[in-house]
Amino acid sequence: MALVGTITSHIRNMVKGVTEGFQYKMKIVYSHFPIKASVRGQEFVVENFLGERSPRIAKILGRTQVQVNGDEVTLTGPNVEDVGQSAANIEQVTMIKGYDPRVFQDGIYIVQKGKEE
Repeated sequence: MALVGTITSHIRNMVKGVTEGFQYKMKIVYSHFPIKASVRGQEFVVENFLGERSPRIAKILGRTQVQVNGDEVTLTGPNVEDVGQSAANIEQVTMIKGYDPRVFQDGIYIVQKGKEE
Protein backbone atom coordinates (compact mmCIF):
# COMPACT_ATOMS: atom_id res chain seq x y z
CA MET A 1 0.00 0.00 0.00
CA ALA A 2 2.90 2.37 0.72
CA LEU A 3 4.27 1.85 -2.80
CA VAL A 4 0.85 2.59 -4.32
CA GLY A 5 0.61 5.81 -2.29
CA THR A 6 4.09 6.85 -3.43
CA ILE A 7 3.29 6.25 -7.10
CA THR A 8 -0.03 8.11 -6.75
CA SER A 9 1.75 11.08 -5.17
CA HIS A 10 4.37 11.18 -7.95
CA ILE A 11 1.67 11.15 -10.63
CA ARG A 12 -0.29 13.88 -8.78
CA ASN A 13 2.85 16.03 -8.58
CA MET A 14 3.57 15.51 -12.30
CA VAL A 15 0.06 16.64 -13.29
CA LYS A 16 0.19 19.62 -10.91
CA GLY A 17 3.64 20.58 -12.22
CA VAL A 18 2.52 20.66 -15.84
CA THR A 19 -0.74 22.52 -15.16
CA GLU A 20 0.28 24.93 -12.37
CA GLY A 21 4.06 24.63 -11.86
CA PHE A 22 6.02 24.92 -8.64
CA GLN A 23 7.69 27.99 -7.18
CA TYR A 24 10.14 28.49 -4.31
CA LYS A 25 11.11 31.94 -3.05
CA MET A 26 14.40 32.52 -1.27
CA LYS A 27 15.78 35.54 0.57
CA ILE A 28 19.40 36.73 0.53
CA VAL A 29 20.45 37.80 4.04
CA TYR A 30 23.74 39.54 4.86
CA SER A 31 24.96 41.89 7.55
CA HIS A 32 28.32 43.25 6.43
CA PHE A 33 29.52 41.92 3.07
CA PRO A 34 26.88 42.31 0.32
CA ILE A 35 26.28 38.98 -1.40
CA LYS A 36 26.28 39.00 -5.21
CA ALA A 37 24.18 36.18 -6.68
CA SER A 38 23.88 35.33 -10.37
CA VAL A 39 22.97 32.50 -12.72
CA ARG A 40 25.42 31.09 -15.29
CA GLY A 41 23.79 28.37 -17.36
CA GLN A 42 22.89 25.53 -14.99
CA GLU A 43 24.89 26.99 -12.09
CA PHE A 44 23.94 29.45 -9.36
CA VAL A 45 27.00 31.53 -8.40
CA VAL A 46 27.33 33.24 -5.00
CA GLU A 47 30.14 35.80 -4.86
CA ASN A 48 31.54 37.85 -1.95
CA PHE A 49 29.91 35.56 0.63
CA LEU A 50 31.41 36.67 3.98
CA GLY A 51 34.09 38.51 1.99
CA GLU A 52 35.47 35.32 0.40
CA ARG A 53 37.46 35.70 -2.79
CA SER A 54 36.38 32.45 -4.45
CA PRO A 55 32.76 32.06 -5.55
CA ARG A 56 30.50 29.33 -4.23
CA ILE A 57 28.61 27.39 -6.91
CA ALA A 58 25.32 25.48 -6.58
CA LYS A 59 23.93 23.16 -9.25
CA ILE A 60 20.51 23.90 -10.78
CA LEU A 61 18.70 20.69 -11.70
CA GLY A 62 16.38 19.85 -14.61
CA ARG A 63 14.27 22.58 -16.19
CA THR A 64 14.31 24.81 -13.12
CA GLN A 65 14.35 28.52 -13.95
CA VAL A 66 16.13 30.83 -11.47
CA GLN A 67 15.65 34.60 -11.30
CA VAL A 68 17.52 36.98 -9.01
CA ASN A 69 15.76 40.28 -8.20
CA GLY A 70 17.70 42.28 -5.62
CA ASP A 71 17.68 40.24 -2.42
CA GLU A 72 15.02 37.79 -3.63
CA VAL A 73 15.66 34.58 -5.58
CA THR A 74 12.75 32.84 -7.33
CA LEU A 75 12.94 29.24 -8.55
CA THR A 76 10.18 27.92 -10.83
CA GLY A 77 9.69 24.71 -12.74
CA PRO A 78 7.39 21.80 -13.55
CA ASN A 79 9.15 19.19 -11.37
CA VAL A 80 8.80 19.68 -7.60
CA GLU A 81 11.81 17.44 -6.92
CA ASP A 82 14.15 19.42 -9.19
CA VAL A 83 12.94 22.79 -7.90
CA GLY A 84 13.18 21.69 -4.27
CA GLN A 85 16.63 20.13 -4.68
CA SER A 86 17.94 23.21 -6.51
CA ALA A 87 16.69 25.40 -3.64
CA ALA A 88 18.33 23.06 -1.13
CA ASN A 89 21.61 23.20 -3.09
CA ILE A 90 21.57 27.01 -2.98
CA GLU A 91 20.75 27.04 0.74
CA GLN A 92 23.43 24.47 1.52
CA VAL A 93 26.19 26.22 -0.45
CA THR A 94 25.82 29.26 1.82
CA MET A 95 25.86 27.27 5.05
CA ILE A 96 28.41 28.58 7.55
CA LYS A 97 30.40 25.93 9.39
CA GLY A 98 32.34 26.52 12.60
CA TYR A 99 30.54 29.69 13.67
CA ASP A 100 27.56 30.35 15.91
CA PRO A 101 24.46 30.41 13.63
CA ARG A 102 22.68 32.76 16.05
CA VAL A 103 25.33 35.43 15.41
CA PHE A 104 26.35 34.73 11.78
CA GLN A 105 22.99 34.61 10.01
CA ASP A 106 24.30 35.40 6.52
CA GLY A 107 23.06 33.14 3.75
CA ILE A 108 20.27 32.42 1.30
CA TYR A 109 17.17 30.89 2.90
CA ILE A 110 13.88 29.41 1.63
CA VAL A 111 11.00 31.64 2.73
CA GLN A 112 8.06 30.39 0.65
CA LYS A 113 7.01 27.25 -1.25
CA GLY A 114 3.99 26.85 -3.49
CA LYS A 115 2.60 26.98 -6.97
CA GLU A 116 3.55 29.53 -9.63
CA GLU A 117 1.79 32.87 -9.52
